[in-house]
Amino acid sequence: MNSRETSELASLFNCHLYVISESVELLKKALDNGVRIIQLRDKFGGLGEISTKAKKLIEYKKEKNFIFIVNDYPELAIEVGADGVHIGQDFSISEARQIIGSRLILGKSTHSIEQGLQAQADGADYISVGPVFSTPTKLGRKAVGLEYVRQAAGRIIIPMVAIGGINLSNINEVLQAGAKTIGVVRAASEASQLLKILCK
Repeated sequence: MNSRETSELASLFNCHLYVISESVELLKKALDNGVRIIQLRDKFGGLGEISTKAKKLIEYKKEKNFIFIVNDYPELAIEVGADGVHIGQDFSISEARQIIGSRLILGKSTHSIEQGLQAQADGADYISVGPVFSTPTKLGRKAVGLEYVRQAAGRIIIPMVAIGGINLSNINEVLQAGAKTIGVVRAASEASQLLKILCK
């Protein structure tokens, strides 16, 4: 059983753009453009630097209502008061859940239907599905293509975020494959246009 009601999370992750960046300013701009879900993902900064960025985004909650996810650091998510944490295949869901408890949102990166089903069974609140297309943000990771999006849409009950190389030129293909929430990194600058397509 997931820690959050499926219906509650489904509403949070339905018809939304999920913007991921290491830049506080880019994430704030995305929020100003109507984005409701952001993830701070900084693979190269030190923990102190990432904590400072996270606190700046938490402060922005005084102006905007949004869901704030921290990548990779469950303890930091607790420390700064984030809404959740996103982990990769190198971090177990049970270990992360022991740190963050049942109230915070827990997301898991998956690259196959087997991993997706396992994450769901282990208690993830949502999964990311990808990379759908090749992307330099996931060097060495083979694109999973639209087939995994279709599989996840048909078999995964918890919310899913399709991610990886998605932009204005191919978002419609991903939506047609069954995705309801789209994650973007490089296409964050297209947020306002992508949102119009997502929620039309």
